[in-house]
Amino acid sequence: MRSLSVRLSLGTLAVLFLFACQNKAMEMPSSTEQSFDSLKAQEYGADDYGMRKYVIAFLNRGPNRDMSPEKASKLQAAHMKNIGAMAEAGKLVLAGPFFGNDDLRDLYFFNVETIEEAEALTNTDPAIQAGSLVLELKEWYGSAALMAVNDIHNTIAKVDI
Repeated sequence: MRSLSVRLSLGTLAVLFLFACQNKAMEMPSSTEQSFDSLKAQEYGADDYGMRKYVIAFLNRGPNRDMSPEKASKLQAAHMKNIGAMAEAGKLVLAGPFFGNDDLRDLYFFNVETIEEAEALTNTDPAIQAGSLVLELKEWYGSAALMAVNDIHNTIAKVDI
């Protein structure tokens, strides 16, 4: 008799446990609901897919590349200062050079709505003005999380540009 009551008690506990787990599972939000941050989505301009539009500038080698090392160095410093200013203004989301010595030199990802806005920004670059670089602009659809790159970068860079 005692073993029957123990079995019934264990059976009752098992049913209660399963019932509790089922109720808990119904209360818990899905992983999407847990991780969705509406404030970040709004701040980064994300659509329902977490994506947004950017304009990418492909910076290519320009026709005016022959200059003294001193002039090239000054132009590069001015180019880097301009990149920093655009990033600081929140217009340049991501930028960087390509390895190698091909004609395609750099990429810029702009936080702008139109190609015309991106063109106006790239035209502030001293290397573009000098004809050392020329550009091609394309609209691009990508993760809105790219908007966080500059803030994250500032926490991991030891040297300021």
